[in-house]
Amino acid sequence: MRLDKFLKTARILKRREAAKELALQQRIWVNDRIAKPSTEIQIGDQIRIRFGYRILEVKVTDIQKQVSKQNAQTLFEVVKEEKLDEEN
Repeated sequence: MRLDKFLKTARILKRREAAKELALQQRIWVNDRIAKPSTEIQIGDQIRIRFGYRILEVKVTDIQKQVSKQNAQTLFEVVKEEKLDEEN
């Protein structure tokens, strides 16, 4: 599944367009590589996203085309979440 679609399906980001923009701004990494919106996601991949002064790192545990809001959190597990200083 494409990175932008996965982020929307897993409800990490609300819109696929937002995922695309972050990827084009080089603020998303998959397995420590800068990712494009079309990067293929596999189970076990590590995704790191930088939102302003926050970094979220998740591990993909499942991939589904559609999932209910309640089950969206089963597609990933949060590995690390940290806030950055405003200086960085």
